[in-house]
Amino acid sequence: MAQGEKKNDRPIERIQQNVLARSERRLLNWLCARLPAWVTPDRLTTFGMVGSLAIFLGYALSGEGRDWLWLAVAGYFVQWFGDSLDGSIARWRKIERPRFGYFIDHSCDGITTLLILAGLGLSPYLRLDIALLTLSGYLLLSIHAYLSVHVMGEMKLSYLSAGPTELRFVLLGLTAMMYAMGPTANWVAGLSLFDCLIGAVGVLFIVLFVIQTMTVAQRLAAGGEQR
Repeated sequence: MAQGEKKNDRPIERIQQNVLARSERRLLNWLCARLPAWVTPDRLTTFGMVGSLAIFLGYALSGEGRDWLWLAVAGYFVQWFGDSLDGSIARWRKIERPRFGYFIDHSCDGITTLLILAGLGLSPYLRLDIALLTLSGYLLLSIHAYLSVHVMGEMKLSYLSAGPTELRFVLLGLTAMMYAMGPTANWVAGLSLFDCLIGAVGVLFIVLFVIQTMTVAQRLAAGGEQR
């Protein structure tokens, strides 16, 4: 360990206040108790990334026909199963690898978000620049969450009572609208309906990042920082 470096052994406090958190936890515990031994955390992580790739392909290929959107829908369920259960099964079986799991899980989250928004941006439903704006907002919130772990010992997993699972439901709803309505070019001011909706989410992410950054900075300035 380098001179002056201080090892931080404080446990990370997971702050998860999304609407579906309790119901989802009961479902995950039920599944963990029934999964066979060969279903390992690493295999579940891989399975989740296969779902992410399916989402990307479903959106990116939807210009060839709207039925490709069904691949994206299936991908969301596969991605939820793998992403939600890899850490859950590790904790259930008491085989956690905290640093490895933290690193791999959040790396996969970043890649998944990129695949979803890149797929949407390559589809006929969403402009690529709007997709990149929303990706930027999500990544800013992610940066805030990772910095908060370092400076506050907290991992914030939800905002405005919504977390990853709620966001999946929103995206599934938008995908159903895409299938039913088709591309909605020039809905308002040259933007499609989906440009407006997903762009608004991107702006909301950026606003939340600014607010949360100011909140944490105030807490640290008021003496919340621990040395």
